Amino acid sequence: MPGILCEHCTAACCRYVALPIETPTERSDFDDIRWYLLHENISVFVEDGDWYISMQTSCRQIAADGRCMIYARRPRICRKYTTENCDYHSGDYGWKAHFTCP
Repeated sequence: MPGILCEHCTAACCRYVALPIETPTERSDFDDIRWYLLHENISVFVEDGDWYISMQTSCRQIAADGRCMIYARRPRICRKYTTENCDYHSGDYGWKAHFTCP
C-alpha cells in the first residue's frame, strides 16, 4: 500500500522542517514566538502537547515529479519516516494549535 500512496504524493513531508521548541510559560516566551512568526515561511504549532517551529522550505533533492533523487542514500530522518503519519493522505495534522502571521 505505501507504494500506491507514494504514487500520488506531493512530497509534503519534504517541503518543511519542524523543530521542537520549549513550551512557552512566560510573556517573554510568547514574544519570542511572535518574533519567529514575523519571518517569512515560519509557523509554530502544538502537537501532542509539544511545541514546534516549522520552516516552509523544500528539500533540494526533490525532483519535479515529487520523488527523492537520493532515495537509496537519503538521511536517517527520512528513512525513519513512515506513511502512517503522511501529510498527504491524512489532511489532519493533529495540531492542537497552529500559529502563523499573515
